[in-house]
Amino acid sequence: MPADLLATPDLLRSVFRRHAAGVAVITARGDAGPVGFTATSLASVSAEPPMLSFGVGTGSSCWPAIAAADHVGVHILGEHQQELAATFARSGADRFAPPTAWREGPEGVPVLDGVLAWLVGRVVTRVPAGDHRIVIAEVVLGDPTGTGRPLLYHQGRFNRLRD
Repeated sequence: MPADLLATPDLLRSVFRRHAAGVAVITARGDAGPVGFTATSLASVSAEPPMLSFGVGTGSSCWPAIAAADHVGVHILGEHQQELAATFARSGADRFAPPTAWREGPEGVPVLDGVLAWLVGRVVTRVPAGDHRIVIAEVVLGDPTGTGRPLLYHQGRFNRLRD
C-alpha cells in the first residue's frame, strides 16, 4: 500500500474536505460567560426521543464549559452567516461581542439571532473519541422557523447551495 494512502490525520482531513457539511454553532453557558464554536459534525441520532450529537476537541477553549454544561444550544446557520461562522471558528475571537446578536435563552443557553433554526438540548453523555468528545444531547425545545438557505462547508471554506 502506498504511504500516502495510509491512515493519518492528513488523509482524514483530505477526505473530509470533499464531504460537504452543514454548518452549525454550538453554544453553552460557561462560568466566565457564554462559549461557542462552529461545528460541521452535527448529526441527528434518534427521533424517539429526539437526540443529536456533535464532536468537540478536548483542547478547544470551549471544552471546559461544554464538559460541565447541562444544556447546549445548537444553531443551524444560513448562507447569509458566513462571517458569523468564521467568527465562531476563529481561535481567540470575542465570539459574543457585536456584531454577534444573541440573547439568553431557555436553560440559560446563549441563543443566536437570525439563524435558520435552533435547538436546546439536555446533555445525556460525552463519549471519548480520540482527541475529541462526542456529545449526545436530548432535544428539549427549539425553533425551526428561520428563513433562508443553509450554509455549507466544503474544501476548507464556507459555501452556498447551488440549484
